Amino acid sequence: MQKLQYRCIKKEDHLHDFSPGVVLAEDLITEETRDNITILTMNQPRRLNGWTAAMLMALRDTLTKVNEQKQTHAIVLTGTGKYYSAGVNLSGTMRITHPKTLHETIRKSNQELFDTFLNLDKPIIVAVNGHAIGAPVTSATLCDAIIAADNATFSTPFSRLGITPEGCSSIHFARLMNEENAQRMLGSEGWKPTAVEAQKVGLIDRVTAPEHLLEEAIKMAKEQLNVSPARTFRGGSTKEELKAVNAKESIHLANAFLSPAFLKGQMQFLWSRKKRFPALIFASLWLTSPIWRLML
Repeated sequence: MQKLQYRCIKKEDHLHDFSPGVVLAEDLITEETRDNITILTMNQPRRLNGWTAAMLMALRDTLTKVNEQKQTHAIVLTGTGKYYSAGVNLSGTMRITHPKTLHETIRKSNQELFDTFLNLDKPIIVAVNGHAIGAPVTSATLCDAIIAADNATFSTPFSRLGITPEGCSSIHFARLMNEENAQRMLGSEGWKPTAVEAQKVGLIDRVTAPEHLLEEAIKMAKEQLNVSPARTFRGGSTKEELKAVNAKESIHLANAFLSPAFLKGQMQFLWSRKKRFPALIFASLWLTSPIWRLML
């Protein structure tokens, strides 16, 4: 058995363009290999395994590295604590820069995130240990299979946030669970299915007790390898098609992120949570949007 830990980059190291600045070194993702199945565990339960700039970088780099390891035949991705992941931390990933640069950074970063999952050559099983929100949900549907603990829930609150669907969900959700259920999750209803409900409609594949989650996920990975050592995509989708959809969605998402309504909403939300500095960043973008939108 091999067990490693992915440590976040240190202060002096280079950060991805989507980074807000300095990040303290700490264990973000742990790595363990059992019988050629590599288990990657998001390891920030106190931060609900949120996808900060540092976590996104760790996830991207670790998945890419493990995909190239000869001893890894399949991957299991999971989390620690009550949340699989609370989603992308917008206030921790956006920073003020030239509007065109910011637009391109959002587009590129979003596209690269989901392409990381699509480009994996080895089967990947997602083991959802708790609540999953936003991009962690949509990225999971791009994997070979999803198993969830019976206390898990799934949420994609894009409509409420005033942004467009991402992670290929604009077409992929309907293929997995029909158009009506897709719109229930993606639209204004904001349906948040439980694990049992998600399995019933086809969003996920299996449900198990929390204490058996990892064991069952490894079993699923071995079953997948017996069927095919190569990647498969759910809902009859193909890699090429999903990558094309991801590219289009990323442009729409960048447009939505820079809309006045979204910027104002984020400012109000963060201010209500007493997160003054991030709120002021969004406030400045919102107040100056009539000017800088002319530059786009």
